[in-house]
Amino acid sequence: MEHLLNKQVQEIEISGIRKFFNMVADIDDMVSLTLGQPDFPTPLHVKEAAKAAIDEGFTSYTHNAGFLELREAASEFYKKKYNVSFDPSSEVIITNGASQGIDSTLRTILNAGDEVILPGPVYPGYEPIVRLCGASPIIADTVPNGFKLDAGVLKKYITTRTKCIILPYPSNPTGVSLTADELKEIADLVRGKDIFILADEIYSELTYDRKHTSMASFLKEQTIVINGLSKSHSMTGWRIGMVFAPENLAKHILKVHQYNVSCASSISQKAAFEALTEGINDSDGMKAEYKIRRDYVSKRLTEMGFQVILPDGAFYFFLKIPDYFKADSFTFALTLAKQYKVGVVPGNSFSSAGEGFFRLSYACSMEELYKGMERLQAFVEDTKPTSEGSR
Repeated sequence: MEHLLNKQVQEIEISGIRKFFNMVADIDDMVSLTLGQPDFPTPLHVKEAAKAAIDEGFTSYTHNAGFLELREAASEFYKKKYNVSFDPSSEVIITNGASQGIDSTLRTILNAGDEVILPGPVYPGYEPIVRLCGASPIIADTVPNGFKLDAGVLKKYITTRTKCIILPYPSNPTGVSLTADELKEIADLVRGKDIFILADEIYSELTYDRKHTSMASFLKEQTIVINGLSKSHSMTGWRIGMVFAPENLAKHILKVHQYNVSCASSISQKAAFEALTEGINDSDGMKAEYKIRRDYVSKRLTEMGFQVILPDGAFYFFLKIPDYFKADSFTFALTLAKQYKVGVVPGNSFSSAGEGFFRLSYACSMEELYKGMERLQAFVEDTKPTSEGSR
């Protein structure tokens, strides 16, 4: 019966990140620098709020968009943090994770034949949804531009069929973000055109050297913002995302969300309310630790001879595979895993633009990072030519 299935579903593949992780997960003594999962526990007061919600019987359906006090807290969060105002009664939707928010949004705005511009390399969660909508993902090569999808790069890819530009920043897999000036230039480029901007700002609270700027502060009328608590509050399993959009867009996204999931988990919503109010700055301690790890890993990688673009945020390095290793990114990552017991993600998991690179996550302890860097250094020493024409 498989031949009767939706052909677009048959053609999409499981995420390369997960596929590779599962392939090497059983290797003994593996140092895994693969998954984008914070290694901090969910804050205790957030967990206690969830327990209280259960004890108090807050276990029924909520409003499809989330209970109003949570939407008010989400709106206040964005106003305090990024100076952008959204009406909690009509412009905020609480979703089952940012991923479901992205899915509902793209299914709302896309028609068959539309084009969606994505920065390449890019997190693999967008392209399959675009294809399932009958639209075409257009990968904009950002490698020559230091992994930035700025207005200069965008101009080369916008056509009469462009319906949406996806801006994930800080970026997974590169950790690179966009400045306020760069965002303003993008806003000026697309203002008044029939183009949406989907700003995936899930890593907005994990920026190191400058404050995050929301795209909605420049072009709110054409921007749909995606955020959530998975990265900022280490709440990946709680599955709470947030969609912020102008009312004339949000009311239609809400319809797709309603028929898809009805509402996000009531218990998780109560935990999210605690996180966005009493825990509004919970990410500060995590961010400080991530910065220490980033700087340590950057120093070690530079000493090994890797070409390092320092991440502005998130918790990833995206690194060029040394020219002397004559193989593709999958073979490179497999060699590291099997022979040196350090796990990274092959760059081709992040579109064809990622071939020749690999992603390294530093969302793990300093002890694990130290071991991982030692093993990576052993690889470099074993494979780097000692003189021209030899190893």
